[in-house]
Amino acid sequence: MKIQVLGPGCTNCKHLHRNVMAAVMEARVVADVEQIEDITEIMKYGVMATPALVIDGAVRTSGKVLSVSEIKKLIT
Repeated sequence: MKIQVLGPGCTNCKHLHRNVMAAVMEARVVADVEQIEDITEIMKYGVMATPALVIDGAVRTSGKVLSVSEIKKLIT
């Protein structure tokens, strides 16, 4: 599984990344987690609000910080 957190490095982006890492550990799934801060790369996903969460190439959420439990539901 490939998980990407899209955002320019703001506080909410970092918070989402921390929650993703915690969810991956709690769910015990194998995932490659990446944080993308390059605006050009973010624009390729058509995201209008950050932070955004991309799982296996599909944008799952944008503009909000999901909780650890919400992320676990998406990855399990």
